[in-house]
Amino acid sequence: MEPKAVRSRRRAGSKREQEDRRSGGGNAEALGGPDLVQWTQHMEAVKAQLLEQAQRQLLELLDRAMSEAVQSYPPQGRPLPTIPPDSPNKIQETPLKKRKVFINRKSLLDELMEVQHFRTIYHMFIAGLCVFIISTLAIDFIDEGRLMLEFDLLIFSFGQLPLALMTWAPMFLSTLLAPYQALRLWARPQASGAWTLGAGLGCVLLAAHTAVLGVLPVHVAVKHQLPPASSCVLVFEQVRLLMKSYSFLREAVPGILRARGGEGFRPPSFSSYLYFLFCPTLIYREAYPRTPSIRWNYVAKNFAQALGCLLYACFIMGRLCVPVFANMSREPFSTRALVLSVMHATLPGIFMLLLIFFAFLHCWLNAFAEMLRFGDRMFYRDWWNSTSFSNYYRTWNVVVHDWLYSYVYQDGLWLLGGQARRAAMLGVFLVSSVVHEYIFCFVLGFFYPVMMILFLVIGGPMNFMMHDRHTGPAWNVLMWTMLFLGQGIQVSLYCQEWYARRHCPLAQTTFWGLVTPRSWSCHT
Repeated sequence: MEPKAVRSRRRAGSKREQEDRRSGGGNAEALGGPDLVQWTQHMEAVKAQLLEQAQRQLLELLDRAMSEAVQSYPPQGRPLPTIPPDSPNKIQETPLKKRKVFINRKSLLDELMEVQHFRTIYHMFIAGLCVFIISTLAIDFIDEGRLMLEFDLLIFSFGQLPLALMTWAPMFLSTLLAPYQALRLWARPQASGAWTLGAGLGCVLLAAHTAVLGVLPVHVAVKHQLPPASSCVLVFEQVRLLMKSYSFLREAVPGILRARGGEGFRPPSFSSYLYFLFCPTLIYREAYPRTPSIRWNYVAKNFAQALGCLLYACFIMGRLCVPVFANMSREPFSTRALVLSVMHATLPGIFMLLLIFFAFLHCWLNAFAEMLRFGDRMFYRDWWNSTSFSNYYRTWNVVVHDWLYSYVYQDGLWLLGGQARRAAMLGVFLVSSVVHEYIFCFVLGFFYPVMMILFLVIGGPMNFMMHDRHTGPAWNVLMWTMLFLGQGIQVSLYCQEWYARRHCPLAQTTFWGLVTPRSWSCHT
């Protein structure tokens, strides 16, 4: 037992220590007061930001690891069916095909917009739009004595839009009915001649579907001379529906072939196919990761931003391009004038590139993804950080890249035996360049293969020379320089050709007259 006097001294000493601590804390609070509290709050905020950033990076690494792990397995986790050695259908063994894996993830710009520094860059672009509006009002007031925003270019570009939408209706109905019904006919049990008749009917349906998508929009655009934006609606939907139809059949038909080999086959549900036609991906799956709810304010914000980008593009074209190129064909051609026009077009060209990226790949696709609760929002990656053109091509438009990688590159490797990687890559460039040039030809109403030459002749070799082993900042500067020059060349040459065909119409329509650039000889 401890003596009573000792216990009393210990309690008195403990009481004095508590009083000293309270006194010291009070003095510190009196001396440091509000500054200490603010510093503590600041450090707590910094800690929270660091934890959030670390968690985001960790989730991204885990998602990437999971995606690569899942892609290393065959579909449905089963080994690929083997063909007996003595079978006449025996083919050369090829590397296992990697499948696109969909997971819940946000778009990269949505994550970056949470950082104040990046939001400031976004605010700078909005300020630029405000400057364009103020400039238009000021010039209009000085020249005309009135304050009024004119949208003549926008109204012209979207002329005959109702006709384009009416043309879209049969295109969509054909895509909705023909591929799905053809698949159901092919999936019927193989009994006597009934299956052969059904398979033939399915092929007829697909041929009619291809004819509707291939001929109808071209006929309407040529006959009615649709303006650029209305033509753009038709050609984008034409290409999108064709790519979705192919993906649906390409993913579903192997199941029918396996069923003929003895495995059971359940045709995809019509609801999954209908959902696929609207969701922002070109790779068909029966199910996709979904978000729990729809944020309608997020949908409205993205549509408003897309509309703002459209107005922005009209102001850029009206203020920086039309005054320069409208009368250029009236002057004698010279190398000096051509080089100056390309240099002048680099700034509006790169602005148009950024606006198209933000309006379509971010705002438009995210708005539809949110309305459909589509979980995988990785429509692009950080292409602006690319130090090689190969990485730029992979990250600029992930939606189209996935389709090209799955159905052109990997199927090309399968057809070529898995040994001709460069030939398969060249096939991707060829298909992509032809489709890009077709879109430009459809939208502008004339053939001028600037995009094809830049994409195939220059972009192809640059893909092999500027490869992923180049990682220094100088390579990123070089890539951006090439993008500036490429956009300047496209804007300059396409604008010159547009106005030359209006100033110098053909006296007689001939094939060579249609495919020969008019800007080379038009000097009125």
